Amino acid sequence: MTGAGDRIAVLGAGANGSSIAADLIATDLDVTLIEQWPAHVEAMRADGLVIRMPEREVTVRPHVLHVCQVAELRHPFDVVLIVMKAYDTRWAAELIAPHVSRTGLVAAVQNGMSTSAVAAAVGAERAVGTVIEVSATMSEPGLVHRHTPPERSWFAVDAGARAEPVRAALSHSGRVEPFPDIDSAKWMKLVSNSSVLVPTAILGLPMLDAIRVPGMRDVMIRAGRETLAVGRAGGRSILPIFGLTAADIADESTVVETMLDALYDRFVVAGATTTVLQDWRKGRRSEVDDINGIVVAAGARLGIPTPANAAVVDAAHRIQRGALDPRAENAALLTPFGGA
Repeated sequence: MTGAGDRIAVLGAGANGSSIAADLIATDLDVTLIEQWPAHVEAMRADGLVIRMPEREVTVRPHVLHVCQVAELRHPFDVVLIVMKAYDTRWAAELIAPHVSRTGLVAAVQNGMSTSAVAAAVGAERAVGTVIEVSATMSEPGLVHRHTPPERSWFAVDAGARAEPVRAALSHSGRVEPFPDIDSAKWMKLVSNSSVLVPTAILGLPMLDAIRVPGMRDVMIRAGRETLAVGRAGGRSILPIFGLTAADIADESTVVETMLDALYDRFVVAGATTTVLQDWRKGRRSEVDDINGIVVAAGARLGIPTPANAAVVDAAHRIQRGALDPRAENAALLTPFGGA
């Protein structure tokens, strides 16, 4: 397990990274936060990091570095948690690789299928796959609104013995389940993400409101079913995530609906928006190419049609080009692809 003397880095102090780091710091572990938003770094240095949850508020004073200060590090880390956008994984892993101890581990605690990018930088034997289900937002430096406190957050981590330090670290921030087939578990999270993250963001609405727009639940289920089919064609297994059981997903024809209902029941709260919509509102690029885009590309290689995911990608790209605004009327661009 993660020892009291182990040095932990959380690379990426966005809403989720800050939430996880705060939990580790609160248990007196040796944690360094590394962040690329200068104002956030300076706010944490001046006033601490505030995590505001539905029933409580936590303030910690982290040891935090600007990304540019990584080159100044002199002591290696034993565990590195990369909590950044999926498209930032490769450069982030390369950045931190020289600062990981000889037996240290690097875990991509992210959306998307990012473990291979970490392995390319530090070696497969030191890369640990994970799945994250934490809901949080941050719009001002130094303050995170965490919708799912540790008792409602969930992680999957590689079940191998070598990954125990990562499991131990994340256990301070939520429920952790070990998965021998972590790649399939990550694809199952992609099934969920392809259903929810970008489709609801395209409507510019909180997740609870977006699914109630006529026809949108069907679109979300169709996108998830396409992702499931692509994964199956690629050799991935159907696994229970989000705390579901094997019995819950025994009927393959209803897996996507079961997962969608579990997500909304256990993790989605009123007013919560997806990270994709948060990025667009900040004028930032989203992870659409690492979520629905991966599905479309893999489907093309494997001969699996993915029209719903393709429609999502097209609408998202239009939003990112500035040709379209996120709004409820955009449902008309997606609902024609919501059939079975």
